[in-house]
Formats: sequence, C-alpha cells, structure tokens
Amino acid sequence: MGDQEATLVKACKLIGEQIGELKSVSSLYKTAAWGKNDQPSFLNQALEIITTLKPAQLLQQILKIEKQIGRIRKEKYGPRCIDIDILFFNDETYNSPLLTVPHPEIQNRRFVLVPMNEIAPALVHPVLKKTIAKLLAECPDHLPVKKI
Repeated sequence: MGDQEATLVKACKLIGEQIGELKSVSSLYKTAAWGKNDQPSFLNQALEIITTLKPAQLLQQILKIEKQIGRIRKEKYGPRCIDIDILFFNDETYNSPLLTVPHPEIQNRRFVLVPMNEIAPALVHPVLKKTIAKLLAECPDHLPVKKI
C-alpha cells in the first residue's frame, strides 16, 4: 500500500539505524500478490544485516520498525504498507511461538528466493542443506518476479 519504493527506502534506513549494518541489499522486485491475490502487486527486497541482536530481540525491533512505518495488522496476507521477515539468522535454527528461523516457506516462494539469490546464491539453508540458487531452481512457485 502507498508508495512502495519510498516505504522500502525508509525501512532500509530504519533497519540500518536501529538494527545493524546493511551488508548487502538486493534490487527491488515486483511480484503479483501472494497468499491473497486480489490486491495490488508487491515490491520485495532482501537485505543481509550484521547485528548484535538475538533472534527474539531482532523480531521485536522489526515489529517496532513496521509500526513506525505505519503497519496495522488486520488480515493475514492482506494489504499492508510493509512486511519484514527474518529469513535466516546466520546458519542457526530458532523456534518459538512467534518466530521460526529459517522461515519455513523460503523454498516455496520465488519472490523471496530471487532477491536472496542476487545477494547470497551460495548461502546454504541450514535445514534443507541446499543453496539459495538450488532452492530457486527447484522452487514450485512460478509467479513472475521482475527486477525493477
């Protein structure tokens, strides 16, 4: 919702200020809405961040940033101005009622894998033991992902 590019720029700025150093930033990618497809296309981007926060602390800070940007949680997969996910945390796994890392749907979402492949194609998924490039090649999702 809103000016998607400006929102992603703002999110990157806030992440850099409040979470840690942005080590790698992918291009922007436009994709059809996923999960609930009767809404406008999404813009997606992947970031690699260096942080001293632990996974639970990172999640709390991300939720604060989403709120700062104006996110209001109403409907799962519904329209929103921003949605920041933790995909990986080094090569660790983490499970709590609020957070699972690696994100359990990475391998099924082309809109995640394409930007990840741009910045970290050789990254090995710690559970599936496959690189991002391999997961992208095997991804069952065929929605187009267009670099902007």
